[in-house]
Amino acid sequence: MLAIVAAILPVFLLIFLGALMRRRGFPGEGFWAPAERLSYTLLFPALIVKTLATADLAGLRVLPMTLALLATLLGIAGLLVLARPVLRIDGPGLTSLIQGATRMNAFICLAVASALWGSAGVTVGAIAVAVFVPTVNVIGVLALAHYGSARQPGVLGLVGSLARNPLILAALAGIALNGASIGLPPVVAPVVQILGRAALPVGLLSVGAALDLGAAWQRAPLIAQNTALKLLGVPLLGAGVLHLFGVEGLTAGVAILFLASPTAVSSYILARQHGGDASLMAGIVTAQTAASLVTLPVVLALLT
Repeated sequence: MLAIVAAILPVFLLIFLGALMRRRGFPGEGFWAPAERLSYTLLFPALIVKTLATADLAGLRVLPMTLALLATLLGIAGLLVLARPVLRIDGPGLTSLIQGATRMNAFICLAVASALWGSAGVTVGAIAVAVFVPTVNVIGVLALAHYGSARQPGVLGLVGSLARNPLILAALAGIALNGASIGLPPVVAPVVQILGRAALPVGLLSVGAALDLGAAWQRAPLIAQNTALKLLGVPLLGAGVLHLFGVEGLTAGVAILFLASPTAVSSYILARQHGGDASLMAGIVTAQTAASLVTLPVVLALLT
């Protein structure tokens, strides 16, 4: 437990440093949105491409992990839909609960995977990103299309959005380069490596800057329920499903890390743009990120 805490603590110190920097107005309000966009569209894709293009993927049980993650995410989303009468929440609010219970923060996941398992953890984490990103985006958009209050994109719009997602494209590119035994060209490799090194610190600072402590206190009971479900219930269910699919060791550990991580900051943007409950989503993002400092070490110690 102490080793896990020691590995995870620097990740969260960077997140809270980002929150403090924005609260203090440094380096300026105009800095954070471009920094987050830079991390998402360039730095993290570079990290994923570099990791997958040069990794030894032999022996990784990718298909069983993929099926287990899909079953867990779809099961949780379905349970929330069935529980709507008990929760007594409107459609837009339900979409925020679904996003809160299914999405993951890739910045935190890859940083923790690197701290705990080194390059092998980042390799499995990059594969998990390729599974999670399209799955949770489809779940989120479909939920918003059915329960949200705004006009939604059609099937072609959804497919186009996924096809342009930089994390998905980076994972596919890295796997293709690896499968073709090409790797990264000598001149390109150092550039990609340098960009990848900047991904985690810039991304984690941006996560902290996006937190909204005021929103976390609004509708506190509902936010607390969703936070407990995401940080404790989902990884517990996922551990059982992973066991059923025969996924063990490092692969299972990284999968549980992704299931136990707080929801992504981008959930708020999706809720705001597509008719979800944006204020509820902001509260869920903040509460889960803060609470995961305590829950993540406990879950990883018990389930991995």
